[in-house]
Amino acid sequence: MTDYPQITDSHCHLDFPDFDGQLDDFIARAADVGVTRMVTICTRLKNEPTVRAIAEAYDPVFYAAGTHPMSAAEEPLATVDQLVALAQHPKFVGIGETGLDYHYTAESKNIQQTSLRIHCEAARETGLPLIIHSRDADEDMTAILTDEFNKGAYSCVMHCYSSGPELARKMLDLGFYLSMSGIAAFPRSQEVRDIFAAAPVDRVLVETDAPYLAPPPYRGKRNEPSYVEKTARVGAEVFGMDYVDFAAQTQANFDRLFTKAQLKAAAA
Repeated sequence: MTDYPQITDSHCHLDFPDFDGQLDDFIARAADVGVTRMVTICTRLKNEPTVRAIAEAYDPVFYAAGTHPMSAAEEPLATVDQLVALAQHPKFVGIGETGLDYHYTAESKNIQQTSLRIHCEAARETGLPLIIHSRDADEDMTAILTDEFNKGAYSCVMHCYSSGPELARKMLDLGFYLSMSGIAAFPRSQEVRDIFAAAPVDRVLVETDAPYLAPPPYRGKRNEPSYVEKTARVGAEVFGMDYVDFAAQTQANFDRLFTKAQLKAAAA
């Protein structure tokens, strides 16, 4: 048992080689600081069986799957039917991550946009939240997500949010959520913290994006789900809240967005 308040790492990558052979230890360390749930994200659909197996092996782990925008040109396009079929698994709780990345892969932006729209349609059909990666693509991201939302509502989280304030406002206006990663804890990330401070606290999640983006004092090292507690403590400061209250708020937010994970946990 732990005296820490419960909290959820809403986005990590437990299938990555950084965790090979050590998942028992990482999940135990997470539990020691109150992390009772993790969503591990599949970024290439060919790896979905591996990610699914992790979720099946560990009670606290749920999963999502999609095609990462940086992989969109290298992988076969996902189909709506394919994503809908994957979503039948009881621990499959989100669509993605998908999105747009013009920082490293601008040359594939057309296929990225096509892939993103496919994932949007799957989110509408399944009722599961869309998980979005966005980098240096604010204008196109706003246009596509708004256009798709106008075709039919869906829920969405802007994962690891570090884009501009205008995109944040427009996504919040659509009812979407922003997820706070270790970036928000970096000393030079005041602009990111300001964006979160201006957001409704009931629309904020926390995540690690492990193995990437470890918050201080672990910056530059392999990130892991237990470190989400460090980011959440920064989030509590941003909103002027006690850590216990902020943790409870992010739990309620996660339950509201990832309803399938909440229902599965409640039934356990």
